[in-house]
Amino acid sequence: MTEPAEPGEPVEPGVGVPTHALEDEVLAATGASRLAALDEVGRGAAAGELVVCAVVPGPRPAPEGLADSKLLSAAERARLETVLLGWVEAHAFGAASAAEIDDLGMARCLTLAATRALAGLPQPPDHVLLDGPHDYVGHPWQVTARAKADRDSIAVAAASVLAKEHRDRRMRALAETWPGYGFEENVGYLSGAHDEALGRLGPTPEHRTSWRFMESHPQWEHARRGVVQLSLFGG
Repeated sequence: MTEPAEPGEPVEPGVGVPTHALEDEVLAATGASRLAALDEVGRGAAAGELVVCAVVPGPRPAPEGLADSKLLSAAERARLETVLLGWVEAHAFGAASAAEIDDLGMARCLTLAATRALAGLPQPPDHVLLDGPHDYVGHPWQVTARAKADRDSIAVAAASVLAKEHRDRRMRALAETWPGYGFEENVGYLSGAHDEALGRLGPTPEHRTSWRFMESHPQWEHARRGVVQLSLFGG
């Protein structure tokens, strides 16, 4: 690992290189012919969107060096993003805003962002493969949920890289709108400096103010919205 994982996502040593085996297994078991892979980023952030990327994989072989985004350096992700955008057959992003997360909760927003991503594909897939132990997409999609799919599947790894680069870019842009919080470096995740800025400056509209990190800043209680929920979601 060349870069720290995002909060809540410890990286295990000795992780293998993703292959097409999981995708082939799902296609064979379901009889599907068009598979879309999903991965999300930003689930555990204190600020910014939750982003889901849907990817329809391109022809084989896949680009060299592809891996789960958490196992790649920033330079490797940036290089792979350019390559992947030319390799995938199709891709689309779906997002849920901080306000939606506060109002609806994380579980519903995962579904919301995923369905928005799938709706953005030019042609709907007949099966969806996602990273994680639970199907957060739901009806009417046919879904296979697999833990560690972002480390095992080429298509899900591609979705993880594209989602990460897309969201990080948006957070860096927000750093210009909301200076002082370090969004250009922490991309919305809580750090000591980020928490200090929250206490000093107060939350922005991009902060998930229903989350419990805000309990450390009672002076900004009037700025909170939504139901209080745990922020330890990972991703």
